[in-house]
Parts: sequence; C-alpha cells; structure tokens
Amino acid sequence: MLTVDFDRLGLRPGEHVLDLGCGAGRHAFECLRRGAAVVALDADFVELKGVSGLMAAMAEAGEAASGASSLEVQGDACRLPFPDASFDRVIAAEVLEHLPDDHTAIAELARVLKPTGRMAVTVPRYGPEIVNWALSDDYHNVPGGHIRIYRRRQLMARLESAGLRVVGTHHAHALHSPYWWLKCLVGPSNDMNPAVRAYHQLLVWDIVRRPALTRVPEQLLNPLIGKSFVVYAEHIR
Repeated sequence: MLTVDFDRLGLRPGEHVLDLGCGAGRHAFECLRRGAAVVALDADFVELKGVSGLMAAMAEAGEAASGASSLEVQGDACRLPFPDASFDRVIAAEVLEHLPDDHTAIAELARVLKPTGRMAVTVPRYGPEIVNWALSDDYHNVPGGHIRIYRRRQLMARLESAGLRVVGTHHAHALHSPYWWLKCLVGPSNDMNPAVRAYHQLLVWDIVRRPALTRVPEQLLNPLIGKSFVVYAEHIR
C-alpha cells in the first residue's frame, strides 16, 4: 500500500533515494521496482532485517528493475549518516509524528536532498487523526506512538523553515480512516472483533485486487477523509 504518488515524486531509474523510517519497506520496495538505488533507513533493527530479506527475495525473483540496488541502514532521523546533497529523492512516510524533535529531522532531510531533488513527506491527516485520539488513549499513548497531530499549514511551514518550498499536496487512504475509528472504538489491540476483522478483509482485498468497486469511492473520499496528508517539496531556488 503506497501513500506516496511516485509520479509526483518524479523518481527515475538510477536515482538515489532515501526512505527515512522505512518500516516494513513498502516504499523502498517500489523504489527498487522502479530501478532506483534506495537506502532504507530505520531505527528498528528487526524491521530492517525483514526489509533486507525481502529486498534480496525481490532481486532473486527478478522483481527489481535492472540496475536497481538497495542498502539497509540503522540510524537516527535527527543525525543522518550521509553527506550533504546525497539523494535525488527523499521519502518520509508516517514518520515525523513519532519524533520529538521534528524540526531537526526536517532540517536533516533538507540537508541530504540534492538542490534539484524532490521530497515526499506524509503524516496522518488532522481530521481523521483527532477522531482517533478522541476515541482512544491507547491509540497514541504507547512507546514510539504518535506524539503530535499536524495541521496542514503547520507541516508546510516547518518544511518552508528548512529552506523548502511545497510544490504539491494530496490526501490518501480514505478507506482506512473508518477502519481506524472502528479499531479505536473497540480497542486498538482488539483485532478479533468481528467488525474489525471484516473491515480488515475488505482492506486486504482492496490492496491486492484494486477493484473499481473500492478504488473509485476512495478517490472521491480522499479529499474529505483521506487518512494521510502528503506533501511534495523542493529546495527554494
């Protein structure tokens, strides 16, 4: 399930990409499929080990484009172990809401982005996210959980303060907002609830099959209740 629109990101084969806070690797895998040299960085060693295994499996299965490469790095978003202007594209998907010092992390992202590069940053959207917080303390009050809810203007201002200009925005994953409202209502860890299980099966079907029955409604609902807010930014020139 991709949150970033790779056409808007403008990724081309052979470019160097940083996937900050790669998690399970969903965006890093897409970079590999598109022929990029991707660095998947995360603070979680276990997550990185899983990403590394899947990257290797993709290469063996011929799912990685010719010339693509991958590197998994354990690191701190506020102290990136890369020289200035190292990457053509930078992705930070659903990361900043977890970081106490998001100002420094954004400054680091801007530092490692090439002057002609482009960055994609995604965070939970204010409206759907505030409903989650209102329904359940357990949703966010966990180790490593969400520590802030961004307003649209707030995130854009922080990117601009790091010397970036916003060149596009959109919302994504409208079908996931009601799912998380339901989970928060019954308890975020209550995955055996019948309604939660049924909705989860619907989401899996949507992700795997991408039928018009769900794709079209989600596109229509994204501007209203899309769970993620996505921003594309470049250096001010």
